[in-house]
Amino acid sequence: MSGEILGMVSAKRGSETQGFDRGEAVDPGWIREFAQAHEDAGFDRVLIGYSATSPDGFAIATAVLNQTKHLKVLIAHRPGFVAPTVEARKLATLDQLTGGGRVAIHHISGGSDADQRRDGDHISKDERYARTGEFIEVLRRTLDSQTPFDFEGDFYRVVDAYSSVRPVNPNGVPIFFGGQSDAAVTIGAQHADTFMLFGEPLAATAERIQIIQSEARKHGRSVDFSISTRPIVADTEEAAWAKAHEIEEQIAEQRSREGAFAARDARRKDDAAVSNLRLQLHARDERVHDERLWFGATRAAGLGGNSTGHVGTPEQVADALIEYWDLGVRKFLIRGFDQLGDVTTWGEGLVPELRKRIDERESARAAA
Repeated sequence: MSGEILGMVSAKRGSETQGFDRGEAVDPGWIREFAQAHEDAGFDRVLIGYSATSPDGFAIATAVLNQTKHLKVLIAHRPGFVAPTVEARKLATLDQLTGGGRVAIHHISGGSDADQRRDGDHISKDERYARTGEFIEVLRRTLDSQTPFDFEGDFYRVVDAYSSVRPVNPNGVPIFFGGQSDAAVTIGAQHADTFMLFGEPLAATAERIQIIQSEARKHGRSVDFSISTRPIVADTEEAAWAKAHEIEEQIAEQRSREGAFAARDARRKDDAAVSNLRLQLHARDERVHDERLWFGATRAAGLGGNSTGHVGTPEQVADALIEYWDLGVRKFLIRGFDQLGDVTTWGEGLVPELRKRIDERESARAAA
């Protein structure tokens, strides 16, 4: 797979610095504006997130695709609530209806037992990963098989499964995967096209890539990797760091407002995701790693997940991100704290700078 720059589209306006409780859960005007801003800024694809209380990702993705011409989507999905054969047909149908080759799926098995139970799922975390492995296997076969097939596993059993609708791209729908527990590494290395990582320091990222690729080689395969970060850029390095400190203050202010983070904090107490715990450990060690990987937001809000960010000028941040390419990363997921404003700013500097470096790496690889 070639290099990609990904963003993230939400169903309504809101962030850790701006607050989350604003109006209805779905704002069609915001989705249209935010999606078009990503396309105008030069992004390749946007992630549509998932939780047990959020709007339906397929519906949001459909809106994004219909409001843009080239922008692709990555639909987050938790296996266990829709049959893999049904999911395959949903993906292929959406791909056919919206220009073709624009749909990908991101499998998250679920780190929070409480959030899983909201949708009626009560199995253990390791069982969830095992189920995800079966889910991806059946989904792939449904999209690829030219004849009906049977499958019998611990979680899924299908007889004469077949789909009359196919993705436009003969390589199928790209399959992304996230998770850092031992069970996650085993399943993701065996089944994923792209393994998504949060923004950890370079040394830790290199270690994770080596572990995952080693596991993938046991199955005769290799995977691509994505890194997620929340860049903070400005015309000068000093201004960028001042902006980072201001964001930290804004997060603290939002936390002080009653209820602003209550629901998320409640979920986080139950969240046993290894990736989140790893970020908290890095944040405890240092506020800044690798010169400009900032853990201020991670520390300020007790956040895991996509909370770290590279700080500097567009050129400095692009240089910092491309170092991950040399470790094996081929996709960069960037999202901001000032959602729309950051996307517009990045389109003027960071995205073209990062694109230039990706093109240079890909040209060098092709020449080699």
